[in-house]
Amino acid sequence: MSIVSKPVVSRIASAFVRWTVVLVSLLLLIASEAGAQTTDAIGVRAQGMAGAFTAVADDATATYWNPAGLAGGALANGLLEYANPDRDFNETVRGFAAAYPALGIAYYRLPVSQIRVTTSTAGTPAGRQDEGVLSLYGVTVGQSFGEHLVVGTTVKLLRAADTSADFDVGVMATFGPARIGATLRDVTEPSFGTGADAFTLQRHARAGFALTSGKRGAIGQATLSVDADLMKTETFRGEERNIAVGGEAWMPQQTLGVRGGFSKNTVGEGHTLLSGGASLALRHGTYVDVYASRGDTVRHGWGLSLRVTF
Repeated sequence: MSIVSKPVVSRIASAFVRWTVVLVSLLLLIASEAGAQTTDAIGVRAQGMAGAFTAVADDATATYWNPAGLAGGALANGLLEYANPDRDFNETVRGFAAAYPALGIAYYRLPVSQIRVTTSTAGTPAGRQDEGVLSLYGVTVGQSFGEHLVVGTTVKLLRAADTSADFDVGVMATFGPARIGATLRDVTEPSFGTGADAFTLQRHARAGFALTSGKRGAIGQATLSVDADLMKTETFRGEERNIAVGGEAWMPQQTLGVRGGFSKNTVGEGHTLLSGGASLALRHGTYVDVYASRGDTVRHGWGLSLRVTF
């Protein structure tokens, strides 16, 4: 068995630090403290990890969470999902996504009240937004640069009161068991509606770090991840800037997976969201995913999905 020399380990560590600094610095340069669309409203696995998914993003929901994550997933996978992210209100998230390593498609129906928005009448939403639903149609492509870096883009067609085009950008860097990901969402800041009903989806940046037992960047049987918003935002729940910690573990034959995590708002009233979930294999490569979450005056709900991988 060969032993990796200390100079090689040192070079890998140095390269990882450089990529971390570059990726986070780029997002900080373009981020601003403004209203933005939340990144944790989609994905049953992501919800089960309390939103610590930006550096994981290895299933078809990478089209939403981090477009660069498609390269680290299965050869092909698809899913259908349904969720009620807030049990106090009869609002649901519904969606479909399918992906290959370099191409993904997605459709999601999101309640506007679950989206961080800036209204036309005030910089800070005074209460709950009830302007209906936002339909999202996305196509994702990715490109590898060497063995360690992938850049991906999701081009989106968004429809609410009006129809707008927009795009998200994601990056993923992999060094052995370590992955770092970052996503910039709603780059063009699309606006919808007119007058008092108008709202804008502002840019939003998020970064994540994960350690996994998987090889070649793939998520393995044990994963620990951390996510952090890179700006403060205004929502109907108040001011937010979240940090999330999550984990996922699978049985050796991939027949059962469990996950959990918590998300903490580091500004405002500092609410905490607790979340957990599981995956059960119906047959090889076919899973039912479920999650449930609970928080004090913040979003708390449940969801399930049918996921197929090849």
